[in-house]
Amino acid sequence: MIDPDLAYLIVKNARDYAVFTLEPDGRIAAWSPGAQTIFGYRSDEAIGMSFSRLFLPPDVAVGAPEAEMAKAYREGRAEDTRWHLRQNGERFWANGVTMTLGDRPQLIKFLRDETAAKLAEDQRILLLNELNHRIKNTLATVQSIVDHTLRAGNVAPATRNVLTERLIALAQAHNVLVAESWAGADLGAIVERALAPHEGSGLGRFRIEGPRVFLSPQQAVSLSLVLHELTTNAIKYGAMSAQTGQVSISWNLSHDAAGARSMTLLWQETGGPLVSPPDGREGFGLRLIARSFGQDGDGRTRIEHRPEGLVCTVNIPLVQGDGASILNLGEG
Repeated sequence: MIDPDLAYLIVKNARDYAVFTLEPDGRIAAWSPGAQTIFGYRSDEAIGMSFSRLFLPPDVAVGAPEAEMAKAYREGRAEDTRWHLRQNGERFWANGVTMTLGDRPQLIKFLRDETAAKLAEDQRILLLNELNHRIKNTLATVQSIVDHTLRAGNVAPATRNVLTERLIALAQAHNVLVAESWAGADLGAIVERALAPHEGSGLGRFRIEGPRVFLSPQQAVSLSLVLHELTTNAIKYGAMSAQTGQVSISWNLSHDAAGARSMTLLWQETGGPLVSPPDGREGFGLRLIARSFGQDGDGRTRIEHRPEGLVCTVNIPLVQGDGASILNLGEG
């Protein structure tokens, strides 16, 4: 067991933590110097005071103090993170744990003021939401400008639609990143978002399989555009243009001898019309697919026009942070 004198010195000098004990009826029985620093009550003011006075009125109204004590008695500990009240009425954000004291009837509470971290996180979320709002508005503005410009130039409706669909694919990738606070995106969610606009074109004939993989933001955007081009091509000319056609989308993870991780995705079409390699110059879609992950060793993409159906493989190294390179589609 820890020496009582040592325990007293630890509690006395832990000024960043509030440490106090509670009687079974919820009255405060002991009050540390750290508790006085955080809550503002002197020891003679706090001892005998109801535990509930440290909570905000809404929490008191729903019985949060009593529920916390009951859980601590029942399970041995009760942890929570919430706003609390100082003596002067100021709110502060704190994480705390209430625990039993062996066979003693009292409970002990440890609590730390984490207001600075909470305010910083709230500010980060506010700025992120503002960024998301501005990006959505920018994408909508770009789409409107492009559509107006192409109409004024008498560009064929089919060409306008293709460009609009590509901008929508970018917006869908953005939505996936927003859901993850721009930390990256889950590959499964990227695939689902890429296929969602084509639900009326036989989405049930897409077979999707693979483990959970988290991609960097730029990798997520690049792969979203690749999947959009592959899906559009399959519906117009490939497997999904035939009643019996199917598309399999699968992926897996691997590690090399040095521990570096990578992801390989396979897009495989079957049951569609006979496939032959394209004649002449590649279109924009094929260029985008082929060059999306081919720079600076940041991955590779391969397209095969097999007679039984188009096959595309994408290999992407998985790194901490944003390790993907920006798309470079070349000239023309």
